[in-house]
Amino acid sequence: MQRTEIEELGEFGLIRRLTEGTVLRQPSTLMGIGDDAAVLNPDGKQVVISTDMLCEGVHFDLSYAPLKHLGYKAITVNLSDICAMNALPTQVTVSIAVSNRFSVEALDELYAGIHKACAVYGVDLVGGDTSTSPSGLMLTVTALGIVDSAKVTSRAGAKSGDLLVVSGELGGAYMGLQILEREKVVFQSAPMAQPDLSGHEGILERQLKPEARTDVIREIDELGLKPTSMIDISDGLASEVFHLCAASGTGVKIYEDKLPISQHTYKTARDFNLDPTLCMLSGGEDYELLFTIAQEDYEKVRNHPKLSVIGHMTGDTEEKTLITKNGMETPLKAQGWDGVAKNNTQGEG
Repeated sequence: MQRTEIEELGEFGLIRRLTEGTVLRQPSTLMGIGDDAAVLNPDGKQVVISTDMLCEGVHFDLSYAPLKHLGYKAITVNLSDICAMNALPTQVTVSIAVSNRFSVEALDELYAGIHKACAVYGVDLVGGDTSTSPSGLMLTVTALGIVDSAKVTSRAGAKSGDLLVVSGELGGAYMGLQILEREKVVFQSAPMAQPDLSGHEGILERQLKPEARTDVIREIDELGLKPTSMIDISDGLASEVFHLCAASGTGVKIYEDKLPISQHTYKTARDFNLDPTLCMLSGGEDYELLFTIAQEDYEKVRNHPKLSVIGHMTGDTEEKTLITKNGMETPLKAQGWDGVAKNNTQGEG
């Protein structure tokens, strides 16, 4: 592959190359890339803004994360934060800091993923910045969305008795990471070995190319639901539940047998000698939506193919309980990724 050094283009030449052909899709975007600032017109709606930073060696590993996938993921994880406010994303800005390890062609790949995500979700890339880095790659993405003021949903607002609902399935992203880490270890000990990824495409995509649940936001609106609180699942279900409880001043009871998991994620967890329930509770990076609704809205979500009622909020702020499959009550714990591997005792697989 041809390698073009970044200094051959210069900063402004690089920006032009990476952003040429950018398409504006949103009517709220009046001016995008090309001036000192973008100009937006939200047409009387409220604007939601979120910023996230991704650092090489901390948030991603380029030994198994393709640059195109990384660009796509950098956008979608930020769009997920907009969805967590019950809003739909409309614009993004992207800033990068790169070392001389990266060629212009490598950044083309990164931006191919960024542009792909913008096309899939119908959002506009309206600005950003480029800078040098002494080592590695860093990306900062700011996402914006618009929402009717009556529909804005924060982490606060849940009440005792509200039902706890989650979209999609849990644990897949964490198990995808385990597959990638396993094959990285094999490669480091035997560089000529080919990675064994066959049969795991679904969970690998959950890790490398997660999707923001804009579809769920639209369906919530179509169902006539107004969540009382909402958050997206980036750090693990249990951790996000604790955030809702803290912001809303409630406790919670979660039922293990209601937690949604795919058969493949379950089997892969068992193959790694991990408790599938613990992977769902603490694995992280699923980017599903977790929200609460009033009990009278139960019929709107009952048997919905994308939504699972997994528990309810309580009035005791100290109560954070997991009801196991055999009916036992155990304290709900948020252990993080390291805790999943170290502790294989919580819950019942």
